[in-house]
Amino acid sequence: MRLIGAASVVFILALAFAISAPASRAEQTVATSEREPATRHKDGQAIFRFDTFGDEQFWTDVLRMHEVIPTVDPATALAVGLKVDADALPASLVKELRAGRVDLKDPAVTISLLRLNAVVGVKGTVDRGGRLTKVGVTCALCHSSVDDSLAPGVGKRLDGRANTDLNVGAIVALSPALDEPTRAEFRSWGPGKYDPRHHAFDGTNIIPLNSPSVPIVIPPIYDLKGVGFETVTADGPISYWNSYVGVGQMGGRGNFADPRIGLFIRQTPDLVTPKLAALLEYQLSLRSPKPGRGSFNAEAARRGKHVFRNQARCSTCHQGPHFTDVLSGPDRRVPLLHDPSEVGTDPEYASRSATGKYRTTPLRGLLQHPPYFHDGSAPDLMAVVNHYDRLFGLNLSANQKADLVEYLKSL
Repeated sequence: MRLIGAASVVFILALAFAISAPASRAEQTVATSEREPATRHKDGQAIFRFDTFGDEQFWTDVLRMHEVIPTVDPATALAVGLKVDADALPASLVKELRAGRVDLKDPAVTISLLRLNAVVGVKGTVDRGGRLTKVGVTCALCHSSVDDSLAPGVGKRLDGRANTDLNVGAIVALSPALDEPTRAEFRSWGPGKYDPRHHAFDGTNIIPLNSPSVPIVIPPIYDLKGVGFETVTADGPISYWNSYVGVGQMGGRGNFADPRIGLFIRQTPDLVTPKLAALLEYQLSLRSPKPGRGSFNAEAARRGKHVFRNQARCSTCHQGPHFTDVLSGPDRRVPLLHDPSEVGTDPEYASRSATGKYRTTPLRGLLQHPPYFHDGSAPDLMAVVNHYDRLFGLNLSANQKADLVEYLKSL
């Protein structure tokens, strides 16, 4: 059996760049579900940014990425979408980077940067001799970016943003545990995608789920408070998905069970479940970025709002403050979903989920995360508008389409 799962693979990417060592605040977090809200928020941020849930058992023991990372230079790591937290860098290093006096082609610089725990979403342990001994990843790897304020790929953290620069396949192919067919499969993915339905990891073995791989776009995770069912197929609420990913995809030590997809994982001690409440508290605090000045035409957006509500009939499904109808069914505990044929999207990924359908996508912050649709088939918002214009026979004029795009940019 091939050794790496596409679903888990997304997190390996950071491995090519990360080997920081200091213990994080998240490692001290226990029984967070009983904490006060403010404390849970603080703990949740630390968990999101720094907690590996013990997934070194996967990335180190099975994938052996600690053998590869020391050979990767910073320029290569940045080129495949890994990010560096500028706030974790000492002032002296910031000054050298600004002056262009840091050799980004030297793998030793990678070690120096990662020793500072500055690589977003990656943790490593380096011994006194400078040897990387362990590597793990965190939630922030895929669901954080940086503002590029210091350099491309280096800046202040932007938690909740999808890292659509992340080239999962390019990094996965570096694992010495992979055979060549698996390497070829993941090289074909491209930036910003992973497949959470291909394999799972049970703490010891890679469990095949579905084949061939069907990667999807890494989603943003901001403005989820009140949405109700947050994944593209609405398999469950946030903590369900955090458990699924933390245990089965990242390879953390914990428990997960869902008879709908036939997946049952049990490990002790459970390092994931006790932290879900605090992690949820932090994730629900993340807000979508406001459109920047000059990023859309305000007058056209006002006209586009009218098109959205009337001629284009978008508000039929994109309802209310969150622009989704997922909670509008007769029972709010059961998501209202749409068959792939109803919305003209690829059915393959949905067929591998627990629901077999898609939920209406919330629209806040759309401008920040192209490409669109779960498979990235729409490169920009005009492509989205054209898709639905054709599917529903809307016969929108060119001006109406342009105005509608400007409105979507404004959300």
